[in-house]
Amino acid sequence: MAEDPDLEEAPFAGERVRAHVYVSGNVQGVYFRANTREAAEGRNVDGWVRNLDDGRVEAVFEGPEGAVEALVEWCHSGSPQATVEDVEVQFEEPQGLDGFEIRR
Repeated sequence: MAEDPDLEEAPFAGERVRAHVYVSGNVQGVYFRANTREAAEGRNVDGWVRNLDDGRVEAVFEGPEGAVEALVEWCHSGSPQATVEDVEVQFEEPQGLDGFEIRR
């Protein structure tokens, strides 16, 4: 039986993973959270994003491995108005999040 070439091309295939991300730089007040939610929803990634008191943005992404990795990569540039200086990522066990929200 021949392999389906479309399955190999699936950009967001893989097991479900969870990434806990901290983004630093000029990332607050520049629509970073709204753009993160839009980017996550476009990749079918669940999780949340929020501003921290120290000026960073914290986010959790859960979904297929390829989709989560693409979203972590997106964080290196983020919203068009943002200036990202650093992205810290810790991979954790998925918690079964459903949907994506902006936390306050």
